[in-house]
Amino acid sequence: MKTLLSRRRYLQGLGALAGAGLPSLMRAAEPAATVRGTALSLALPALRPGVPVASDERYWDAVAAQYSTTRELVNLENGYYGIMAQPVLVQYQCNVAYLNEHNSIYLRQGFDADVARTRARIAAVLGVQTEEIALTRGATEALQNLISNYRGLKPGDTVMYADLDYGSAQEVFDYLQERRGVKVARIVLPEPASRQGVLDTYAQALERHPGTRLLLLTHVNNKTGLVLPLAELAQLARSRGVDVIVDAAHSFGQIDFQLPQLGVDFAAFNLHKWIGAPLGVGFMYIRRERLKDIAPHLIGASAEEDDIGSRVHSGTGNTANVMTVVAALDFQQAIGIANKAARLRYLRDYWVSRVRGVPGVQVLTPDEPGMAGAITAFRLNGQTSKDANLAIAARLRTEYGIFTVQRGGVARGDCVRVTPALFTRTSDLHRLVAALRAIGRV
Repeated sequence: MKTLLSRRRYLQGLGALAGAGLPSLMRAAEPAATVRGTALSLALPALRPGVPVASDERYWDAVAAQYSTTRELVNLENGYYGIMAQPVLVQYQCNVAYLNEHNSIYLRQGFDADVARTRARIAAVLGVQTEEIALTRGATEALQNLISNYRGLKPGDTVMYADLDYGSAQEVFDYLQERRGVKVARIVLPEPASRQGVLDTYAQALERHPGTRLLLLTHVNNKTGLVLPLAELAQLARSRGVDVIVDAAHSFGQIDFQLPQLGVDFAAFNLHKWIGAPLGVGFMYIRRERLKDIAPHLIGASAEEDDIGSRVHSGTGNTANVMTVVAALDFQQAIGIANKAARLRYLRDYWVSRVRGVPGVQVLTPDEPGMAGAITAFRLNGQTSKDANLAIAARLRTEYGIFTVQRGGVARGDCVRVTPALFTRTSDLHRLVAALRAIGRV
């Protein structure tokens, strides 16, 4: 039997066929594409000595050039999906073609090894063990499985979440009330927020609800972008006998951290937001010593209790997405997560510093170090309804050519979210500043 054709050889073959109708992108980006067991090679200039990393525009212009984006609108809504850089996109296209040609031969003979390699790479980046990582279709699936299958609850216990937590995760906590007889405590985070104010809010809530056994914490929320002091909150919960499930959908790749620093046992992540993998791939983390506290998902007595894979049961997923995760991680690490986080915070501060104090504009996310990343939300004075904020986003789009998004679920009213990305230029943010100065006066 012929051995399975390696993706290295397959990629070479695609290059040879480029002149026969494959996209010109394949020819242009082929040298930067990754193949199994190799890293991406990016032609980026060296960071300049004496120039702060976050503001070295020559370097970040070269990074931005790695992305192909529409210029029909200035896209400041990059929290929904973190697009693939061109070298990652090329690898994804190659993986789709490779999978389509090799179909079940690859799925039965090669895919398991790629899954193992992907899990090991994720674990290494986060500083944990491979057996603590299970791939999912996204953070939502991971959260649903962690919450609904948590074994540490009995009727009468309390579970807790905050207004800024993800709506789908809140719904699963409400489901626990209906199906498992627990009480739900809903809290409101302070606005404007501060590190101490957030810590005090959770401490007081846990004091008011001494029967709390499970707490949802969102590392970086999708509404205002507030970054929680997660390590301190996890320690606070642990001291009171409360387990924490962390929604880290927006933090991996947006801010710089490793999981052991946070001291958490259960967490859900996306790879298609700030890591730039294809849409529809994420993962679940369960600390090895706590695996038995999460039941297998929709699997009977035959489930392998000691295998984290039994905590996810998705059926056949988008295989090419998983095949491309390592390429996405290669790209991010070639830049450096710490450098990327600094740049994103710089872009966020660039526009926020120019609109704070503008009459009529409320910036909801604090400037305090460690409390914000790329995502920040604003509200116009008195404009707290869904319709009002939809209208603000529509006005930014139609009058100023800027794409943003309305966000709901904030206790004190809806808002508009602004999310730059690595391809965002400061000139894009000047346009936003001018727009907010204009509409804030109305």
